[in-house]
Amino acid sequence: MVEQVIRNDQVAGSTPVGGSMRSSHWLTSHIYVDLMIFYDGKVNRNDPLDIILGTSPAILQLKSLIRQVASTDITVMITGESGTGKELVARSIHDISHRHDKPIVTVNCGAIPEGIFESEIFGHEKGSFTSASQRHQGYFEMADRGTLFLDEIGEMPLYTQVKLLRVLETGQFLRVGGSDVVNVNVRVVAATNKDLAAEVNRGKFRQDLFYRLKAVTVPVPPLRERSEDIRLLIEHFTKEFAYKSRRQVPMFDPAAIEVMSQNYWEGNVRELKNFVESMVALSTGSYISLDDIRSRISYETESQNLPILAPRLSDELDREVIYHTLLELRREIMSLKKMVQQLHQDRSREVDYVYSNAEEVETYSLDEIEKEQIRKTLASYNGNRRKAADALGIGERTLYRKIKQYNL
Repeated sequence: MVEQVIRNDQVAGSTPVGGSMRSSHWLTSHIYVDLMIFYDGKVNRNDPLDIILGTSPAILQLKSLIRQVASTDITVMITGESGTGKELVARSIHDISHRHDKPIVTVNCGAIPEGIFESEIFGHEKGSFTSASQRHQGYFEMADRGTLFLDEIGEMPLYTQVKLLRVLETGQFLRVGGSDVVNVNVRVVAATNKDLAAEVNRGKFRQDLFYRLKAVTVPVPPLRERSEDIRLLIEHFTKEFAYKSRRQVPMFDPAAIEVMSQNYWEGNVRELKNFVESMVALSTGSYISLDDIRSRISYETESQNLPILAPRLSDELDREVIYHTLLELRREIMSLKKMVQQLHQDRSREVDYVYSNAEEVETYSLDEIEKEQIRKTLASYNGNRRKAADALGIGERTLYRKIKQYNL
């Protein structure tokens, strides 16, 4: 859920390259190897932003934007699809900022249970709830004078968003169960792969917090928009995995690299990294051919197209209900339309019949027509005058009078 980064230059006995803390602070003790450059086990430390691999215009523009926002303390919102490297961008912003020698605390908002979210973020006092046996320091206090990276910010509960907004504006908060105001100096960097504007419209994200967070937005491009970087990424991930696995570094067929460069990579850099590692792990020699790549990519594509039972979100279920309701409504409208058309046709036939028999009708007087209608109605109800009167739409007394008048 959370990780506090301890920098290499803080380890006893370590000496920064060139005597500069800034040149080595970004190498963490556990080493985030997602995009670091390994050559024979050594890391290129010329520039902290070298951990973001790529020479495409999209990556160069991203690095330029990182340098611009890193020099300030303004809140940053990092957006992009899953697997594009949003956490790496957050670390880069911290590493070249004036807070680089202070901690960066990474929090995955989607991994914290809603019931303890506030306690984890802001801490709690001893006795504030049943299991609170001592005071607990929250992530904001852990990141004091440094950077707090809130990943998957769109998953944060609404009630916590209110308190977060206040901290962003005042730098103050209360621990759960506490009455003493806690002051912190924290730079907040958030990230999401959701459309927060749409979440605001759905009432799942606060509008005021949304506007506060998006003061500066740093979009991370998907891998398919920087395909020219794929060759460099393949080379890096191959060497990295071979070094960690103590294996010979295999060579990829140039045609295989071309096929990989044209792949969609829905999971972006993360998917490419996992794919390269699997190819290196499964390779039996020093060469990975075009056929090896094609068979693997074809297999994964087919696997992704297999039908699976996946849980659906409430929004998806709501849309499905609305969709089916609209379909039912459409069917009913079409049925009514057919009924109206049929009724119109029946009426037309009746009118045609009346006109076609107009001469015959004219040979009878109104009294004769009325007499015949009353006779037929009485016959159909077996002489029941009350029912006949109802069917004819006249009063029972009127019917008696007509029966007497026509000697029925």
